[in-house]
Amino acid sequence: MKNKNKLTYMDTVHRDGTIWNIGMMLLLLAFPFAVWIIFGEGPDWQGLGLGLLATGPMYWAVGVVEVITFIPMLGAGGSYLSFVTGNISNLKLPCAINALENAKVDAKSEEGEVISTIAIAVSSIVTTLIVALGVLLIAVTPISKILEEEALKPAFDQMLPALFGALGVALISKNWKIAIAPIALMLVLFVFVPALNSGMVGIMVPVGVIFTIAFSRLLYKKGII
Repeated sequence: MKNKNKLTYMDTVHRDGTIWNIGMMLLLLAFPFAVWIIFGEGPDWQGLGLGLLATGPMYWAVGVVEVITFIPMLGAGGSYLSFVTGNISNLKLPCAINALENAKVDAKSEEGEVISTIAIAVSSIVTTLIVALGVLLIAVTPISKILEEEALKPAFDQMLPALFGALGVALISKNWKIAIAPIALMLVLFVFVPALNSGMVGIMVPVGVIFTIAFSRLLYKKGII
C-alpha cells in the first residue's frame, strides 16, 4: 500500500525553502541587533522610521511584484534559492532561463524545477568562488590598480548589456512580434525619462513583464500570434 504521508519532491522543496528563507531573514536581522548588543549603540529610531517611510513602500511593491514575476520563470526551488542568494535579475534569472532553454523544458515541469534549481545553485557557487578569488587577488596582487585603469572602464560598462543582449537575441528571435512593443516602451522611457537610471531596474523589470503579457494577450486575441 502506498504511503500517503510520504513527502513528494515539491513538498520537500517548499519545506526546505521556507526554512532557509526564514533562517536567512533571521540572520540578516541578527547582525544589527548583535552590533547593538556588543557595542551598546542602538539605532536612531526617528531616522530609521523616516528612512523606511521614504523607501519602504517602493521595496514592498517591488518585492510583491518580483515574487509574482520571477516564480513562473524560475520555478519553486529556483525561486527559494534565488531570493536567498540575491542578484536575481542580473545573474540568477539569465542563468536559469539559459539552462531551461538549452534543456528545452518548462520551468513549471518537474524537469524544469530540477534544472532551474541546479543552474541557480551552480551560479551561486561560482559567484562565491569568483568573489573569494577576487578578494584574494586584490589582497596579494596589484590587480586592483590594473582593473581601475581608465582604459578598461568602457569594457566593464558593457558587461551587463552584453549579457542581456546575448539572452535577448536568443529569446527575441523565437517570437519577434511579442518583443517589439516592450522594447519600444523601454527605449522611450529610458531615453525620455532620465530619472529611470540603473537603480530603477528592480521596478522596470516587473513593469516590462506586465506590459508584455498584456500586449501578448492583445496580439493573441487579434490572431497575430
